[in-house]
Amino acid sequence: MAFVMDPVETINTEKDTTFVLMLEAQARGHEVWYLELKDLFVKDDKAFCNATQITLERSESFYKLGERKTLPMESFDTVWMRKDPPVNNDFLYATYILSLLDGSKTKVLNNPTGIRESNEKLYSLFFPEIIPQCIVTKNISQLQEFLREAGGEIVVKPLDGHGGEGIFYVREGDRNVNVILESITKFGTEYVIGQKFIEKVSEGDKRIIILNGEPLGAVLRVPKPGGEFRSNFHSGGSPAQSDLTERDLEICEVISPRLRKDGLYFVGIDVIGGFVTEINTTSPTGIQEINRLNGVKLETQVIEFAEELCSN
Repeated sequence: MAFVMDPVETINTEKDTTFVLMLEAQARGHEVWYLELKDLFVKDDKAFCNATQITLERSESFYKLGERKTLPMESFDTVWMRKDPPVNNDFLYATYILSLLDGSKTKVLNNPTGIRESNEKLYSLFFPEIIPQCIVTKNISQLQEFLREAGGEIVVKPLDGHGGEGIFYVREGDRNVNVILESITKFGTEYVIGQKFIEKVSEGDKRIIILNGEPLGAVLRVPKPGGEFRSNFHSGGSPAQSDLTERDLEICEVISPRLRKDGLYFVGIDVIGGFVTEINTTSPTGIQEINRLNGVKLETQVIEFAEELCSN
């Protein structure tokens, strides 16, 4: 199994989902190989990589690099695309390279074409019945009008943002409204998404992990006290135990057919007040938090699914 990821030395072993996926693959007897975006290349019409075999453990010195080889990507049974956002040009080019594996025996999780088609802010628009009132535009006047239509409180996000970065809460009557909208749209030159503000965000943002269309578990990400509305772990949110509700299961049932069709096998969705605000398909996280809070080991199910996928 090959893992396309960020530099291994940057891993937080207490939080990183890729880390436990690699550990589980290793424990089940698989060779684990590590590479970064810069290690991918194409020769003629074939995808290749400069990959390093790696062994891992839970310790201060948590990884050991083995031999480095130039290998065709088809030599792996499974390739995990686990590079964290931002989804920049290098990220997109990597998905094009990995798309050359289509039709081969090598399985890529998630499907690179599916990743390209599923911007994490926009993919939820395919499911209007489960998302909050929203608008996608670069027009400042349209955002101002939407602010009034949505009850005077909205959240605006850049389409290429991640980890809670660049998100603004906007309230009608605030003297900074125009400044915020000018700033986030770069004076009307870049698209953003505006969503009706959901009051229940103060109770937390639920991350639900989905495997092949089926929910595995959930964790509530609770904002920092003091009025913070962002609850992403990168923004200082803290994890709290959360069960899957009937509404959560309804949401998963709505989106699962399309996830399967697009080859988006391992996905994290964000739910606030019963509405989906984002669908994370690039490198979803949350497994370690769910494991600790619920006494489970979700990575076992994920790697077992990958094994089954490769055997078909």
